Amino acid sequence: MQDKAMVNDTLTGINGELVRFGEMIPQTENKELKQTLKQFRNTCEQSQEELYQLARERSYYVPAAKADEEQVKHVRSIFCGCGMQ
Repeated sequence: MQDKAMVNDTLTGINGELVRFGEMIPQTENKELKQTLKQFRNTCEQSQEELYQLARERSYYVPAAKADEEQVKHVRSIFCGCGMQ
């Protein structure tokens, strides 16, 4: 398997784990379990960031162009329902 495919597959898996942790954490009432899940999530986020940087360095991933200010305002207005500020 090529490096690029392995990195992309691993990033996909980590992103899925982060989604699952995001679903589990608010659903548990056990404070110790909640803290443990948060620690696992933080470790996953660190791994995701390291792999993301590796992917960028090797040009396996090229991010989209940065949004201009109008695009940012538009998205903010959608999510906060506060109109264009």
